Amino acid sequence: MFGYGGVLMRYLNDEELQLASRFLFLSMAIKVIEQDIYYTQQGPFKIKEPYLELFTKMNSIAINERRSLQKLMKSKNIKVVCINKNKTFSSFLFLCKGREEKRNYFNPAIRKKVENIIKELIKKGLDLVEKTS
Repeated sequence: MFGYGGVLMRYLNDEELQLASRFLFLSMAIKVIEQDIYYTQQGPFKIKEPYLELFTKMNSIAINERRSLQKLMKSKNIKVVCINKNKTFSSFLFLCKGREEKRNYFNPAIRKKVENIIKELIKKGLDLVEKTS
């Protein structure tokens, strides 16, 4: 991964890396939303419907985006593989047309990326809820 003089060598271009990263963190956000749906359904909420409606819309938006990303990744022959996880870091291998790049992410940084995607989905979900109300 390091070239001459300690310079970081990139094996995937920015577009490929952005696409694969968005897919990765969006997939994590979907898992969080699905857990939130479950806990809302099972939890002691007095009025569950508004929360479930929002979570369901968010999940639908996220799944549709992930489906589009999957098609694009397939056409560009891009894959993401989790290779290691511990309490502090998670490592992923990004593969594209025979090239590969390993990336280590600090778990709190992953959490922040997923949180930002969830905030984005909340805004989109609320817009849809308002349009259907």
